[in-house]
Amino acid sequence: MRLSSNKPDSAEQGLSAVSIVLIRHGETALNVARVLQPADTPLSAQGVAQAQAVARRLATFGLAGIVSSDLPRAQSTAEAIAAACGLSVLSTALLQERNFGELRGQPYDGLGFDPLTMLAAPAGGESVQAFQRRVAQAFAHVVQMRAVSGGPLAVVTHGLVLRALLEAHVALPAGCSLPAHIGNTAVSIVSAEPPHAVHLLACTRHLDSSSQDAAHGLSGG
Repeated sequence: MRLSSNKPDSAEQGLSAVSIVLIRHGETALNVARVLQPADTPLSAQGVAQAQAVARRLATFGLAGIVSSDLPRAQSTAEAIAAACGLSVLSTALLQERNFGELRGQPYDGLGFDPLTMLAAPAGGESVQAFQRRVAQAFAHVVQMRAVSGGPLAVVTHGLVLRALLEAHVALPAGCSLPAHIGNTAVSIVSAEPPHAVHLLACTRHLDSSSQDAAHGLSGG
């Protein structure tokens, strides 16, 4: 079973002031090319359009704050949301994508193994254990920020960070599973209070036919 993700949801219509809104960054050219991304990878033109689309959607949420990964692809997405909502962006390295070190810039499909699930640290990068520790610190930071924000908090981050958060730090409904692909600018809504129940999962209904996510692209890395 999967939580319905692409139709209007009562969780969005009655967005609670205790909500945390999780957003993946917009598309990059390397997402589509299935290449592990260097830290300085920018949004593509399609990614900019997606960021503007999710910004228009989130402008109706009554956001009280925005926190983002400090990598350019997330930061640019967050800045589009901030412009639509009249807010500023607070950035943190805790929300960065997993660091794949010397594998960054290499085609995913040509490696002969799956770097997204490898346990060991690639040269110059992070192990799964180190990454999961950082994600736990990031989530604690986000919950603390929401507590002082006075309203819903938007969190702009990356595919593997979102997967780690949703797998280990929130409460999915019974029988619900995560989608195999968390699309660019996908929106998830969780409660800021334990057990951090999920009310909306990986929803991209703000993307029309001209800005659709590339389903074959990498959802992380």
